[in-house]
Amino acid sequence: MLVMELMTHSSSFLLPSIPTDSRPSLTYALVVLNQRLPRFAPLLWQHAKLRLCADGGANRVYDELPQLFPHEDPSNIRRRYKPDLIKGDMDSIRKEVMDFYASLGTKVVDESHDQDTTDLHKCVAYIRNCTPNLEKSNLCILVAGALGGRFDHEAGNINVLYRFSDMRIILLSDDCHIQLLPKTHRHDIYIQSSVEGPHCGLIPIGMPSGSTSTTGLQWDLDNTETRFGGLVSTSNIVKGEKVTVRSDSDLLWTISIKNQ
Repeated sequence: MLVMELMTHSSSFLLPSIPTDSRPSLTYALVVLNQRLPRFAPLLWQHAKLRLCADGGANRVYDELPQLFPHEDPSNIRRRYKPDLIKGDMDSIRKEVMDFYASLGTKVVDESHDQDTTDLHKCVAYIRNCTPNLEKSNLCILVAGALGGRFDHEAGNINVLYRFSDMRIILLSDDCHIQLLPKTHRHDIYIQSSVEGPHCGLIPIGMPSGSTSTTGLQWDLDNTETRFGGLVSTSNIVKGEKVTVRSDSDLLWTISIKNQ
């Protein structure tokens, strides 16, 4: 019987401080898209070692981050939260926002010549190409503003999870987060119950799953077939501190984020 390598997951990036014994131990990069910032965006920014804005995501940082600090001077907040890079086809970012961050030393990369990939794809490719191979296994890309708004944009963001299936990428909104669980691994998901859950789901997108097994859910799967047009595990509930998943197909794992 084939023994699959174990892949562990944790949403410790939603905690005010990441425990030193957190499993797995990851380095975070943050990509901000052109949708409303989640209320915990400053926390993601704090945990990230590299911060990118995808085109109009820079407008969101400029306009909305100061609103999360109503008692502070907006200009101070804008200088404090300066992205390292702005990248995309530059059809959404306002000129005054681009000029402001460029004056602070933010690198601006115009890729308007490439209309075949999304701005998120461009940012993830940049992060992949500037990360040494030895560090990729410990890298996790957090994507703020990835959900909500136009559905075709959401579908494009989910497609990026599949295009870069060998990388850890987590799509975030105020309400939930989504990540890909590759079929090449079995998965242990450590639940941060103070900030996430209990509602969750396992979604087969792209192809059916002929056999998925889980533990730790209210309605566990036992070598169960899941597919669109049949059974899909939505509105499930996590029961404890760990969920395990094993499947013969790539699955999307999603879990709610508590409103604190």
